[in-house]
Amino acid sequence: MTASSPTILALDFDGVICDGLIEYFEVAWRTYCEIWSPTNDTPPDDLALRFYRLRPVIETGWEMPVLIKALIKGIPDDKILQQWIAIAPQLLLDDRLQAREIGAKLDNLRDEWITTDLDGWLSLHRFYPGVVEKIKLTLASAVKLYIVTTKEGRFVQQLLQQEGVNLPPAAIFGKEVKRPKYEILRELIQVADEKTDNVWFVEDRIKTLQLVQQQTDLENVKLFLADWGYNTQTEREAAQNDSRIQLLSLSQFAKDFSVW
Repeated sequence: MTASSPTILALDFDGVICDGLIEYFEVAWRTYCEIWSPTNDTPPDDLALRFYRLRPVIETGWEMPVLIKALIKGIPDDKILQQWIAIAPQLLLDDRLQAREIGAKLDNLRDEWITTDLDGWLSLHRFYPGVVEKIKLTLASAVKLYIVTTKEGRFVQQLLQQEGVNLPPAAIFGKEVKRPKYEILRELIQVADEKTDNVWFVEDRIKTLQLVQQQTDLENVKLFLADWGYNTQTEREAAQNDSRIQLLSLSQFAKDFSVW
């Protein structure tokens, strides 16, 4: 029987705590323009909405401007949803580009933006209703809270500080740690010497949760798919049909752990 509250709570950031879709599109468009130099630097009217709908296919930052390239090139949305894992590397190959170079360019543009217009950058992020309050309550409790994300840890810290949440850097595992999320969960358990059935992990990517499932030593970690995050109806249905993954709503998240 799983405990009614976690000893360790690990949360993804993008799509669980914070909705950064507007910023994603803006920085992705700027990066796209720098790499591919389109004749018109104003995005087509429907591009942002299409990008938002397809956000679930993106795992790491370098893919964002490549997604814009795919849309500008005319690749249908449904094909992108179903075949992104093959489309993205082919687009890199076509233009002799490397993922790490695109990622570095995007990070540099974001850094420059933060340096020159921090308020403007922060204003394009929205925290999901009730999430900040739940984090503050959790931090005031005996539960150990960690952020495990593919976003740069320093960006996470700046955004949380804006909301009055001061998490120590040691509690934020960002892109810079360069390790899969299941490895970070394993480390948290080892350091805390906790039973794994007291570790709860909330994520909006079902593939990430499935990778945790594959780790035999993490079989008791309680897994939650955030249904308000960057996932599709098909993925949410897959979670509902998976005995190890609990589909979690935003209203549940804001309430006591006993109702999760």
